[in-house]
Amino acid sequence: MSSFRMIAQTLFGLEDVLRNELLKLGARDIERHNRAVSFRGDLGFLYKANLCLRTAIRVLVPIDTFAMRSAEELYRGIGRIAWEEFLTPADTLAIRCTLNTPHLEHSQFAAQKAKDAIVDRFRERFKERPSVDLEDPTLRIQLHIIGDQCHVSLDSSGTSLHERGYRTDTGSAPINEVLAAGMVQLTGWDKHLAFVDPMCGSGTIAIEAGLLAGNIPPGIFRKGFGFQKWNDYDEDLYGTIHDAVLGRISEEQPVIIAGERSRTIADLARTNVTNAQLDDVVEVRHTPFEDLEPPPGKGILIINPPYGERMDHRGAEAEAETEEINAFYKMIGDTLKKRWAGWQAWVISSNLEAVKHIKLTPKPRIQLFNGALDCRFMKYDLYEGSRRLTPRPTREE
Repeated sequence: MSSFRMIAQTLFGLEDVLRNELLKLGARDIERHNRAVSFRGDLGFLYKANLCLRTAIRVLVPIDTFAMRSAEELYRGIGRIAWEEFLTPADTLAIRCTLNTPHLEHSQFAAQKAKDAIVDRFRERFKERPSVDLEDPTLRIQLHIIGDQCHVSLDSSGTSLHERGYRTDTGSAPINEVLAAGMVQLTGWDKHLAFVDPMCGSGTIAIEAGLLAGNIPPGIFRKGFGFQKWNDYDEDLYGTIHDAVLGRISEEQPVIIAGERSRTIADLARTNVTNAQLDDVVEVRHTPFEDLEPPPGKGILIINPPYGERMDHRGAEAEAETEEINAFYKMIGDTLKKRWAGWQAWVISSNLEAVKHIKLTPKPRIQLFNGALDCRFMKYDLYEGSRRLTPRPTREE
């Protein structure tokens, strides 16, 4: 089976994590890009990548690149592509466009121009045309226009791969599953050590840790992928790949604890854990962080606290909110020092002023984005007792 080039898109800061995932899966000719990693593989690997990649948002298959300096050149370039190889007049399509070019101002206009080119090509050849379906199309097309170049790809994933399918409800400000999976991997967590998310919300970070530890492919909960509607979809090959990745699921059961202050949100997290079939792995506790009992031994904490980003108020109200969030972060630091000595804690936040109230020195500080919020993912080594430097032995004369 011949190989071809693919591009896996990801979130800023997770490129190296995604690259390592692709290496382990067996991708070839891997190249790191900004928020993406390109690689080579065959059709079976395309299926496996969609099923197994934890930090990919979508997997694209490039089909053409052409020069353009105007909307008309975009129209002509798109119109020259043999779309009848991918679509019939009875099929549906959706086009997504991102651009950074002086030649076009609006991505929606570019997508509309590309759609016109495709349907006009079909009208000329078949007197019929495919229609647009933004929700569930036969073919999703992605345009990336940068400078004078238009890159055209097919989206093999369909909906974004962060939509795993195990979250029935999320509560407020849920963390993206791809970001959660990336954070777990950035810590270098050894699954033989305990893992704790003491402010778990809907449980996403703990669930992603459980999926990683059990080698459970994150795509198995989804209803489907975009490639399953393509005209070259090989159902038998997909079945073989699907069964093979399921056969590598581990029976190991690490200690994973998710703590949550709100009873309602804790119940929501339990529902999501059940949906992910991790009831026997992830324990959800209705407990505030300051009261959460550490499991025996050492391990990793990932904390995603409130950032205090709303700040709608001014004057005394804003000052009170600032004091409240600073006090909350001080509680985090006090609790870490008092109850979690010997552990390694990671905290993600966009509120770098509040983070100072943890009163510990983080290293490293990794830049990540939680949605549009520019965050730092910070590691704190929590030493037992005082941290003493062993004196260097002197050479005897």
